[in-house]
Amino acid sequence: MAKQIEQLDRVVIRFAGDSGDGMQLTGDRFTQETASFGNDLSTLPNFPAEIRAPAGTLPGVSSFQLHFADHDIMTPGDAPDVLVAMNPAALKVNLGDLPRGATVIVNTDEFTKRSLAKVGYTVDPLTDGTLDSFKVSAVPLTSMTVEALAGTDVSKKDAQRAKNMFALGLLSWMYNRPTEGTTSFLKSKFSAKPDILAANLSAFQAGWNFGETTEDFAVSYEIKPARLPAGTYRNITGNLATAYGLIAGSKRSGLPLFLGSYPITPASDILHELSRHKQFGVRTFQAEDEISGVGAALGASFGGSLGVTTTSGPGMVLKQETVGLAVMTELPLVVIDVQRAGPSTGMPTKTEQTDLLMALYGRNGESPVPVVAPSSPANCFDAALEAVRIAVRYRTPVVVLSDGYLANGSEPWRLPEVSDLPEIDPGFATGPNGAEGDFLPYLRDEETLARPWAVPGTAGLEHRIGGIEKHAQSGDISYTPANHDLMVRTRQGKIEAIARDIPELEVDDPGGEADVLVLGWGGTYGSITAAVRRVRRAGGRVAQAHLRHLNPFPANLGEVLHRYERVVVPEINLGQLSLLLRGRFLVDVIGYNKVRGLPFKAEELADVLQEVIDRD
Repeated sequence: MAKQIEQLDRVVIRFAGDSGDGMQLTGDRFTQETASFGNDLSTLPNFPAEIRAPAGTLPGVSSFQLHFADHDIMTPGDAPDVLVAMNPAALKVNLGDLPRGATVIVNTDEFTKRSLAKVGYTVDPLTDGTLDSFKVSAVPLTSMTVEALAGTDVSKKDAQRAKNMFALGLLSWMYNRPTEGTTSFLKSKFSAKPDILAANLSAFQAGWNFGETTEDFAVSYEIKPARLPAGTYRNITGNLATAYGLIAGSKRSGLPLFLGSYPITPASDILHELSRHKQFGVRTFQAEDEISGVGAALGASFGGSLGVTTTSGPGMVLKQETVGLAVMTELPLVVIDVQRAGPSTGMPTKTEQTDLLMALYGRNGESPVPVVAPSSPANCFDAALEAVRIAVRYRTPVVVLSDGYLANGSEPWRLPEVSDLPEIDPGFATGPNGAEGDFLPYLRDEETLARPWAVPGTAGLEHRIGGIEKHAQSGDISYTPANHDLMVRTRQGKIEAIARDIPELEVDDPGGEADVLVLGWGGTYGSITAAVRRVRRAGGRVAQAHLRHLNPFPANLGEVLHRYERVVVPEINLGQLSLLLRGRFLVDVIGYNKVRGLPFKAEELADVLQEVIDRD
């Protein structure tokens, strides 16, 4: 029968189910097809920390949210327009996020008395009026999948596992998504298991056919491709973009990339990705612990390679002594910290911005390091490349503060032209530099204050290395008070010199009439930008700026802060950047802080900004 096609400009879909229901795979496949169709998009995977949480329980719910549109969007969406709930636990966990009128597609096969009781339902929410304010489509996904696979050679258990492909097929029909990519993906993934391949393909097609033929879904929806700047695009996650940025830094500097790392959520995918690229001169070393990983990376830098280590908050703590050694030896080192909720083990799969003060001050002594923070999944590429540039040019460890939201989330990325990427000259020492024809390993470059990078084995460049204080030029061990004071100030001055080599802070202030500035850093960029757009559409005047460089700050930051009557700083911590701004610039910034393990919602930030604007 002919069905109506309704045009939409945007939609937010959330797939939710048990951690074994394949929700991340389902969401990822829907995302990939959406990206290939040309929509702008943003995603929010959300999954338990446990590898396999107890089936059907509230802590075991895994979800994947996708926001896609025919225009530029900044966030995964505040609330889902469509929820696909594979069991009662998924419904209960996500029900509070749904706005009135949202569409709820539930797998009725899983709403058994036992499953309901497991999550605290005493009566069936499908029949007791709980869902009266929503558009409910009750679909027996499990049994329909089993029925669709009745003619295949898979067991009933394997047939039931394919229900996520049935759901994917149904949603693909509802939103006119391409199917070729998913078909190719399944053929590749299960090429060695023809029975499983046939089952998944059949389930996927059955879901599509169900949408096409059933009277339960009389309307399908179309979201046209977004009008984005011309170029070649691909969908990319933050961790993948970080890996590519590191490889680009390696190639632009001519340095072989060495990664010394210990697997830790949510940073492990960087290690996984880099291990695939030996053809680009990448060497990866999965160490036995965090300390070994960073030690090997620093050793690689000493040997003339680009040393990199990746971690999250708990591992960052363990690496700090070696980061301090890199400060003392003044060698390039890139440290990627994909922040997660803490303290201690905390919530490994949830996001936070709570490592800023640790990155700046978490070592003994005066040991300053540059800190760079990406603002979006795609921007992780640029942040990683910038970290390599600074580390090599200034002979210093650099910390990149990504976070779990950026690492796992995805968006379209416009591939840059290689010619547009910065050249990075390692400038290795090639011979003596002293007036007496000797080699002075701490003789400074006048512009950068960087010392020479002398590769071991180079004739005539023998020098001391290690963590004990060195003489300001000869590099001999020195305990002289005046020399130590000079070296401390010189290392600090080297970091401060970077401020002359980074862009000034740009402020988005249409008309220049705003009294309120909202200043963010890291992964809050999308939420802040979406909130600012809402306020401006409602007639409010607000300026926006976002920090990439957190040490040193951009040279004009103080002037920008003093230009506005009120400065709002949203952070997913208890006010770490606010503390720094108050102490450095004597500006009484207004902090807005939540540490819920989730990104800010644009609506809540818009309300906060409007309240600040309305103050007398």
